[in-house]
Amino acid sequence: MSRKNQTLGEFIIENQTSFKYTSGELSRLINSIRLAAKVVNHEVNKAGLVDILGAFGDTNIQGEDQQKLDVYANEKFIQTLTNRNIVCGIASEEEDHFIAINSQDENNQNKYVVLIDPLDGSSNIDVNVSVGTIFSVFRRVTPIGTPVTLEDFLQKGNQQVAAGYIIYGTSTMLVYTTGAGVNGFTLNPAIGAFYLSHPDMQFPEDGNIYSVNEGNYIHFPQGVKDYIKYCQMEEGNRPYTSRYIGSLVSDFHRNMIKGGIYIYPNTSKNPTGKLRLLYECNPMAFIAEQALGKASDGFTRILDLQPTELHQRVPFFCGSKIMVEEVEEFMQKVTV
Repeated sequence: MSRKNQTLGEFIIENQTSFKYTSGELSRLINSIRLAAKVVNHEVNKAGLVDILGAFGDTNIQGEDQQKLDVYANEKFIQTLTNRNIVCGIASEEEDHFIAINSQDENNQNKYVVLIDPLDGSSNIDVNVSVGTIFSVFRRVTPIGTPVTLEDFLQKGNQQVAAGYIIYGTSTMLVYTTGAGVNGFTLNPAIGAFYLSHPDMQFPEDGNIYSVNEGNYIHFPQGVKDYIKYCQMEEGNRPYTSRYIGSLVSDFHRNMIKGGIYIYPNTSKNPTGKLRLLYECNPMAFIAEQALGKASDGFTRILDLQPTELHQRVPFFCGSKIMVEEVEEFMQKVTV
């Protein structure tokens, strides 16, 4: 039985039998992510003391300016997962293409692929605001022992076997699920161990916080505009409180604890949406549903969307179940 102040390692060992593929491989994978998270956390926490702040001078596949810590975090997570020979493939938001691990080795029996956003919210690094890492794990669908293909990565979110995030904030936390609830572990920097601090995390069914970049209001679909006006009306438990950090991990984490909704819709400038389905929306949707929340593109469950490309973008509405259902109603009214 899990208990508060249990270490992440102890928790993994104690609970791995509840995972339907009990081979120990997934446990080692989570442990590798834990190790990389501690390395990145160390660098994030001294970012003002060493030359790792600011732009790297390059752009990623999304056309976004890479920060130095983006590049560092990407290298560390890929290096850790590759060196420990745990996965057969990695896809990163910072890389143009997926990476096949030991693709020429016929004895490579690794079953899992990892998709990762190494440093979410990196535009906040220079101003000392919380940033995070998001990861998603799938079992490959192509034959074991053969090189991974794009098909292994373009799976619906409902096929995820694990997902989680690390938030580097006033404390560093690793929050993850393997499909049996959501648990959060806080890093004790004095001894370098993560301890179970938030067992069985759940979204309140309803909330009073909405998180959206209202600076883009003029570009929002009419349904989202109508929902924001609804949030601001004085009626019942409204007006809701507006809270937006600009880091998906941070906004999601706060809303899961306090109750709220995160909104990043499509806009006239980004008609297909801005957030990446594979690296951000799928893992956060899996965590949300395991925490009794809900995630949608405004019309369809996120986890039921069929990806068609590695860096696909979609609209994203995620949080307390009642609030997500409210915004879906506003979206659907406009299309009727």
